[in-house]
Amino acid sequence: MSTKEAQEQLKRDGEGALSTSEYWDLRYAQADGENATHEWFRSFSTLLPFLQSNLFDVRPVDQKPKILHFGSGDSTIPYDLSARGYKDQLCVDFSHKVVEVMSAKEDDGVTWAWADIRDMPQHSSKSIDVAFDKGTMDAMIHGSPWSPPDDVKDNTSRYLAEAHRVLKDDGVFLYITFRQPHFIRPLLSVNNLWSLKMETLSAGESSFDYYGWTLTKNTAVST
Repeated sequence: MSTKEAQEQLKRDGEGALSTSEYWDLRYAQADGENATHEWFRSFSTLLPFLQSNLFDVRPVDQKPKILHFGSGDSTIPYDLSARGYKDQLCVDFSHKVVEVMSAKEDDGVTWAWADIRDMPQHSSKSIDVAFDKGTMDAMIHGSPWSPPDDVKDNTSRYLAEAHRVLKDDGVFLYITFRQPHFIRPLLSVNNLWSLKMETLSAGESSFDYYGWTLTKNTAVST
């Protein structure tokens, strides 16, 4: 999905619609578990340079990192990583429908569970090596980018606090977005939880730039 398509989708579905489980249950009612119905933003092949420097080189397969995918939907990314040897991956989503469909897919490297990523008591603190988000936080965002509504600030800050909690102190959170850095940085910087690094993911499948953020924990900050 290109940036323009994503923005048009947000307009069609109404402000805040993408942050509800009911919306995604309806969208994934037609998912078959094999072909991604919503490969948001970037595919695995176009993310390879970003993943090479921020995952493959620093968390190689032989380290057996535990990878948590936030709001996976029916993306192929976890299975592409499994094919490369990453066999300890957990995908969570708050669409019961997509969890049901994808749980039936046989892959010894990927497991599935329902979760509300803003509140995940079922997941232990400091248990994850790598967290990955491709468009999930974006689905929480609507309204003015200069002055986000209170629900946007609340949802994103709760999510980021939970991501910080479950990530190991030396872990990394990889986040792919189409949103301009000067708009997304204030949301990522709330409570000073993270050290941030950003790179532009140019070219690929569309003429629009996407952005890859690498978040590491400011471990002195308690959540």
